[in-house]
Amino acid sequence: MTIWNLGSINADVVYAVPHIPAPGETLSSTNRQTFLGGKGTNMSVAAARAAAQVKHIGAVGPDGRWAVERLLEYGVDTRNITEIDTETAQAIIMVDPQGENAIILHPGANGEIPQTTLQTAMAEAETGDWLVIQNETNLQRTAAALGKKMGLKVAYAAAPFDPDRVQAVLPHLDVLILNAVEAEQLEKATGQSAAGLPVKDVIVTLGGDGADWHSRDGKQHFEAIKVDPVDTTGAGDTFTGYVLAGLDRGMPMAQAVGQAMKAAALMVTRHGTADVIPDLSEVQAFQP
Repeated sequence: MTIWNLGSINADVVYAVPHIPAPGETLSSTNRQTFLGGKGTNMSVAAARAAAQVKHIGAVGPDGRWAVERLLEYGVDTRNITEIDTETAQAIIMVDPQGENAIILHPGANGEIPQTTLQTAMAEAETGDWLVIQNETNLQRTAAALGKKMGLKVAYAAAPFDPDRVQAVLPHLDVLILNAVEAEQLEKATGQSAAGLPVKDVIVTLGGDGADWHSRDGKQHFEAIKVDPVDTTGAGDTFTGYVLAGLDRGMPMAQAVGQAMKAAALMVTRHGTADVIPDLSEVQAFQP
């Protein structure tokens, strides 16, 4: 089948810093690199590298043609990425020596994807395909409702977190993926824990503590794979892409999550975002 991703496309400018700056503090960086990124892009590249057929739906400005070309090189179908008269999104990412990060996001073209672009793409989708959305673009609610109506399986990564946006798409979801902080925020907003949400499968990632999968059969915990992290940027997106690719290829959820845990563990040992996401052969060969 196919994974359709209504997803962001960013230029990620990554600064190595001695520590994450406090309010009012000025720091000198020790390194600066530019990568292809964006939560949507990372998920598309991860799913494609995990052997799924991925079709990305999104927008860039004239300054983002390089990003579309890079996505194509990584095996992502880019025919539903529209060029509009708005600058391509940018993320300013600060990474400390322990691999923790702080991010400033300028949404640019990600917030102005034309509805006609979404509709044109969805006209090609087939029952049983996957649709994945996250909060770095517009049109999530429209896409989720349309996907569900068409018989697609709808997955949602609830980041950057916005309680109103999450609640707007909850009725349409088959899979919800969020981190521990987002799960707490959602529980405060809805009064429902991850286990009590009206979604078939909810995965809560716990960073160094692994992940929990909540299903109708209860909760299953997955231990984190121990590595020495150098950069956590994009690890969650890599996890999501690998989970969906595994499910699309017919894996049971537990197997898909286990494979995704390995991919995310490899990812945090690398500096960068979409350009350094591991491929399936690397993940299968990885012996933690």
